[in-house]
Amino acid sequence: MGKLNGKVAIVTASTRGIGYACVETLAQAGARVYMACRNLEVGNEKTAALNARGLDVKTVYFEAYDKESIINMIDTVAEQEGRIDILVNNFGGTSPLQDKTIFDTDYEAFARYVDAHFSTVFLASQRVLEKAMIAQKSGAIINIGSVAGLTPDTSQLAYGTSKAGIIHMSKMIAVHAAMYNVTCNVVCPGMTATEAVKNNLSPEFQEFFLKHTPIRRMGEPQEIADAVLYLADAGFTTGQVIAVHGGFGIPTPVYGDMLMMKNKR
Repeated sequence: MGKLNGKVAIVTASTRGIGYACVETLAQAGARVYMACRNLEVGNEKTAALNARGLDVKTVYFEAYDKESIINMIDTVAEQEGRIDILVNNFGGTSPLQDKTIFDTDYEAFARYVDAHFSTVFLASQRVLEKAMIAQKSGAIINIGSVAGLTPDTSQLAYGTSKAGIIHMSKMIAVHAAMYNVTCNVVCPGMTATEAVKNNLSPEFQEFFLKHTPIRRMGEPQEIADAVLYLADAGFTTGQVIAVHGGFGIPTPVYGDMLMMKNKR
């Protein structure tokens, strides 16, 4: 018997990386999981492979830049299942070429990325409460943040601002939804070994970043999914931010450079 037997979950942006790990992990715990994705062909291939392993996974359409699709995603699952117990808002994305500093980021690009991040969390959370969780008097909303929302970066103005806003929004949702026995929490990954990281960050930058991480490696998508699994069934934990980042940002800001000094004092 899995700890999530009989539960229905949705994970957005979940055909790869952290999202896929969350789908697999929640399904292994017994939930029926909807892989919410833009490319249904890829989603159907992934769900077929998971089904072949005995996991209960389905697909539903989700496009972060299409607000109607976010609402329809919730409506579709609610109508098919009659309940939704877990919502994992996993979407996160930006362009390194457009999302830079206050000096060289175009406002239209900034607004587009911020709007996409905010709307995926706001609209999906609002709708899942209305369509399922309030009536059930139960549910868990888990939002995927980032260390970029905890600590200002030298670039990614829109991404960092979005993730910081999602952290605060999550705490607000936790307060508002508590009367219905619904929890809302955030998982903030550090640098994680996903395709996006490998394809967009040079090995030099990865090494530079990791030298400031006490646990000197990238996180694995499964390690983020494990935190999500805990929050999916943690009925007395709400409004919390769990940073899964190997200790990044905890020591002195010059931590990485000090380790390389022969005489540290």
